[in-house]
Amino acid sequence: QVHVVESGGGLVQAGGSLKLSCAASGDIVRLGTMTWYRQAPGKQRELVARISSGNITNYADSVKGRFTCSRDNAKRTAYLHMNSLRPEDTANCWCSVVSWTSGNNFRTWSQGTRVTVSS
Repeated sequence: QVHVVESGGGLVQAGGSLKLSCAASGDIVRLGTMTWYRQAPGKQRELVARISSGNITNYADSVKGRFTCSRDNAKRTAYLHMNSLRPEDTANCWCSVVSWTSGNNFRTWSQGTRVTVSS
């Protein structure tokens, strides 16, 4: 019943910026923490950033100071503003969303998007 769509990936040169969007839809009563993950080529999946329903954010050390989380609850969407991108930021990215529908708690994953940073 919950669908999460992530968009905004693409190709950017080093030093550039991209904004990822994570939009939730469905029979959502409450929207909780929204989290971004990524997996670089040949690397293990890692947590990049998260933002709680109370707008408390958490970032991986590798992106701290460069990436910023925000959310628009009216649009049921969270954003990841990625600045000063580096080639090592190249990765497949996903967002996950905690939500409540009909009194139950769910965690739903996006289909993913690719971020490619060229030098």
